[in-house]
Amino acid sequence: MFSNNNNKHSLRNFLETSSYLGLDKVQDWNDERLRGLSGGEKTKLALASIWVSKPDLLLLDEPTNHLDFNGVQWLIEELKKYYGAILIISHDRYFLDKSVNRIIEIEDGQINNYRGNYSYYRDEKKRRYESQLHGYLVQEKYKEKIAGDIDNLKGWSSKAHKQSRQKALEISGRKEYFRVKAKKMDKQVKSKLKRLEKIEIEGIEKPKEEERVNFIFKDAEKRGKRILEARDITKAYGERVLFRDSSFYISHGDKVGVFGPNGCGKTTLIKAIMGEEILDSGDLFVSPSAKISYLSQDVLDLDGEKTILNLLDVATKEERSMARTLLANMGFDKEMVKKPVKTLSLGERTRLKIAQLILGENNLLILDEPTNHLDIHSRERLEETLEAYNGTILLVSHDRYMMERICDKIIVFKDNEIQRIESGLREYLNKLDNGDSNNKVGDRGKNNKEENLILENRIAYLLGELSRFSPKDPEYQKLDLEFKELIKRKRSNG
Repeated sequence: MFSNNNNKHSLRNFLETSSYLGLDKVQDWNDERLRGLSGGEKTKLALASIWVSKPDLLLLDEPTNHLDFNGVQWLIEELKKYYGAILIISHDRYFLDKSVNRIIEIEDGQINNYRGNYSYYRDEKKRRYESQLHGYLVQEKYKEKIAGDIDNLKGWSSKAHKQSRQKALEISGRKEYFRVKAKKMDKQVKSKLKRLEKIEIEGIEKPKEEERVNFIFKDAEKRGKRILEARDITKAYGERVLFRDSSFYISHGDKVGVFGPNGCGKTTLIKAIMGEEILDSGDLFVSPSAKISYLSQDVLDLDGEKTILNLLDVATKEERSMARTLLANMGFDKEMVKKPVKTLSLGERTRLKIAQLILGENNLLILDEPTNHLDIHSRERLEETLEAYNGTILLVSHDRYMMERICDKIIVFKDNEIQRIESGLREYLNKLDNGDSNNKVGDRGKNNKEENLILENRIAYLLGELSRFSPKDPEYQKLDLEFKELIKRKRSNG
């Protein structure tokens, strides 16, 4: 893993960093253990190697993919202490909120700059859209007025020319009066036409609405109360115990998040529910009425030679029409549905797998990292759909925004046991912050944490406002004074 030039100090730092990330005794891992690394473990090893090298510039492409919550929190804290430049590509909204103070958005071939975190970016993007839309609508009304003025002037000019010709046999002075009047109106028409042409070229464009991807699940059948129940289940691989003597249940309509570090057994539990893994002991009851739809992390298991439409395997004309409508709502146009699956990006493959779930009759959705490879807009639309879904959801995700928004209950893997918690993730973590002094997520206490969150949001807002004024502007000086004061308060909180 290291070149011969790396010294023992670098190795020790690497092992310490790996340990912080939850990878213990990496130096003892054999070839078999290394070949069996999960996606999260590979990401953590890569991050540990980067940190040991102490680079001047960090380029992080989706660094939180496959990282568990502790890994994400570790990375956030390390980035706060990092003094070099950082460029991050990420769709993890919580991570962006906590780690960046500037966002560069590439949209329709243009680069837009936002000085703040993700929350500020969303608010400011909405403000800019509404401002541009207002300017566009005012401009369109003005264009209508100019067009009306032009029509009136043309009518008056035509009348003046006609009167000029009619007076040709009369007093020459009156003829000249109408001729001058007609020319004056012709000049005004040309002026207004030029003004209208300038607006068409240089005016405010109609702002583009955000792309919407619509996911619409069918209503689930309401049959039975308890859809899944585990009684004293245990699973181990050799001496490595994932969970033992664990009991929990999931009722119809529950939206349950699965929370725990990488390697704790979340995927193994899902495989057991799907009947693909045998537990060592205990009973795992899955209701016979449960119609399960499963979205796995693997998006490369689709038949690459089939077209998008053929892969959905719809038989009747009605089903085919529904599939085409669904695909169109999810961003697949008429030409794309004819393409082979192998030409799709990872995000497009993920959307296609979700389309398969939607078309299936189900009352239990098992979603394993459903936001992997999805852009932020698609994530938000999927969250809206899952909120409205009336069936049961079992969600495994490191997307904290999604977990907090969708799940009002969680199943926690902790100390080799699975426990059902009757609250959402945020409430659970707050309780840990208050009651567990060894918890790395929040050892500063609830009050400091809440105050820092408020301070961070205000600081991000001020950064955006400061960019709108010059340093000599009195408003800039006022905002800058508040900004410096907030930075001092945040540092004093630790």
